[in-house]
Amino acid sequence: MHSWRSLDPVAFRTAGPLTSAFLLLGKKDLRSAGQYIHRLPYARNSRPEAPLIVLSEGHGTCSTKHALLRRLAIEQGLDIALVLGIYEMSGQNTPGVGKVLGRHGLTVLPEAHCYLRVAGKRIDLTRSWNRSPANQAPAQPISHFLFEEDIDPMQITDYKTSVHKQFLAQWITDQREVAGRSLSEIWSVREECIASLSGLGPRA
Repeated sequence: MHSWRSLDPVAFRTAGPLTSAFLLLGKKDLRSAGQYIHRLPYARNSRPEAPLIVLSEGHGTCSTKHALLRRLAIEQGLDIALVLGIYEMSGQNTPGVGKVLGRHGLTVLPEAHCYLRVAGKRIDLTRSWNRSPANQAPAQPISHFLFEEDIDPMQITDYKTSVHKQFLAQWITDQREVAGRSLSEIWSVREECIASLSGLGPRA
């Protein structure tokens, strides 16, 4: 994974409403826009499908933040893909979830994550590159994905959830450690993990 620093400082040309919104914030190029999005806190949005919800609410998730930059890239005619990936979330690569997983007898849990792909590089605007929750070591890099798919910004809600739940259902079948547990039970653990990340700033 690479940070916003790997984005080229491509100057924005006059385009549509997303470009205008960033220009009003004083963000005149792709890299500065990526930096701005990265610095916003991690929290769920009230209307994740709304194109400018991250800017209006001043926070976002991996889905809404990366969908915002993908939409901005479309306005600017830039070749940037929005990717849905699934990785094994743990307390090491996603600080803040370790205690939750431990309470439920788990060490890892497949998590759906959105990010960008630019010139063959995975770009993550939500990962905490230089900080982590108090008394925790810096996050280990996410070096492997179990599943990846390019998606459209409108697919970050129901479609993303559907893909994630299908993957979890198969994972439950394949893993002895979770044998006998229902999808609803595992999904509840996942939701508890996500809740534990709110307010911690940029995350994986």
